[in-house]
Amino acid sequence: MNKLFVEGGIPLKGTVKIGGAKNSAVALLPATILADSEVSIEGLPDISDILILSELIEEIGGTVTRDGSTVHIDPTKMTSMPLPNGKVKKLRASYYFMGAMLGRFKRAVIGLPGGCHIGPRPIDQHIKGFEALGAKVTNEQGAIYLRADELIGARIYLDVVSVGATINIMLAAVRAKGKTVIENAAREPEIIDVATLLTSMGAKIKGAGTDVIRIEGVDTLSGCTHTIIPDRIEAGTYTILAAALGEDVLIDNVIPQHLEPVIAKLREMGVDIEEGEEHLRVRKSDNLTAVDIKTLVYPGFATDLQQPFTALLTKAEGTSIVTDTIYSARFKHADELRRMNAKIKVEGSSAIVYGPTKLQGAKVRASDLRAGASLIIAGLMAEGITEITGVEHIERGYENLTDKLANLGAKIWKETVTEEELSQTQN
Repeated sequence: MNKLFVEGGIPLKGTVKIGGAKNSAVALLPATILADSEVSIEGLPDISDILILSELIEEIGGTVTRDGSTVHIDPTKMTSMPLPNGKVKKLRASYYFMGAMLGRFKRAVIGLPGGCHIGPRPIDQHIKGFEALGAKVTNEQGAIYLRADELIGARIYLDVVSVGATINIMLAAVRAKGKTVIENAAREPEIIDVATLLTSMGAKIKGAGTDVIRIEGVDTLSGCTHTIIPDRIEAGTYTILAAALGEDVLIDNVIPQHLEPVIAKLREMGVDIEEGEEHLRVRKSDNLTAVDIKTLVYPGFATDLQQPFTALLTKAEGTSIVTDTIYSARFKHADELRRMNAKIKVEGSSAIVYGPTKLQGAKVRASDLRAGASLIIAGLMAEGITEITGVEHIERGYENLTDKLANLGAKIWKETVTEEELSQTQN
C-alpha cells in the first residue's frame, strides 16, 4: 500500500501535459470487442483502470499489447466467457462489457460493477435499453446475465440522462438489425469519442453529442486506429490547482470548449485564465471571491470537478454553496478537508464553504478518485505536510500525478507502507 505526502505553500510554475481521457478510455477498450480485426488506440493514459480493463479483455481471449501510449487490441479469438467477479468489481466501467459482448456474442455474464463509493449509481437504464433491443436480462447470484437470439433496433427513451447507459446501448445497437434511436441521450465529449471509434470501425451513427442518437445496425465491424481525446477532468483538475497555487502554469493538450463551465466560474472568482486553441494558461491570482456552483449533466459543470473545486473555494473570500445534482452523496471529502481546518458544512446535496481559511497539513484519506484530487489540492495550499492514504483511488484516474506535479515545482512524494502500518495510521 502507498501513502502520498504533500508539502504545502510552494508556488507552482511550468507546463503540464494532459493525457488521454480516462472516461473515454474505459469505454473505448470494451468497444474493441465488437471488431473482427486489430484495433489500435493512441494516447491511452497509463492508469490502473486501463490495466484492469486490459486484463479483462485478455481473460476472454483477446490480446493486448502496449507500445508507449498506444494500445493494440486483437479481438479475433475472444469468446463470451463469463466475467462474474474478480477484476470486474474493481471498477465501475466494467459494465461496458455488457453492451460490447451482447453486441458481438448476443450473450454475456458480467458481475455487478465496483468502483468509487460516491452513492447509488443504478444500471436500470442500461438494462432498459438492452431489453428494448430484445435481450433477456436477469440477476443471478450477483451477476447480470444477458441473452438474446438476435438484437433488433428499437426506439429507446432514457428516463435519466446517463453517460454509461448511452454508451452501453450504443455498443449493443451497432450490431443490432435495423435502426435504433436513443432519446434523451447524454451529450458528453466522451460519447462522441466512442462514436468516432465505432464509426471508424464501420458503424453507422448519427447525432452523437446531441440528445438524440440514431444508429443503423451493421453485420460486421473491422479494426482501425483511433486517437483518444484529452482528459477534460484531468485538465480541469490542473486548472483548479493552478488557480489555487500557480504563479504561471500552462496546461497543454486541452480542448477549452470542454471546460467552459469551469473556466467561467474561475473567472468569476477572479482567476486570470488565458485560452489558446489547445491550451490554458493560468497566472497568479490574489483575492479570490466566493462563487456558487451546481453540477449538471454536460455541458453543465462536471460532477467530477466538484470536489477539486470545493478545495479551491476554501481560499475564496466569502461564502460559497456547492450543490451536486448528479451524486448527492459526493461530499465525503468535506470531513477530510475539515481535518485540515476547512470550514465546510454539508446540508443534503449541498456543501457550504466559508472562506478564506488557512489550511493546515493533516493525515487524511481519499475515499474516491476525485476526493483524492481535492485533498492533493488542499495539501498543496496548506501549511506543513499532508499525509494522504487511499492512494489507489487517485491512481485510477490521474496518470503520473506525482511526476507532473513535481515538474511544476511541487514537493510531493509517495511511500510504501505495510497493511499494519496503514491500519495504525487510520485508527
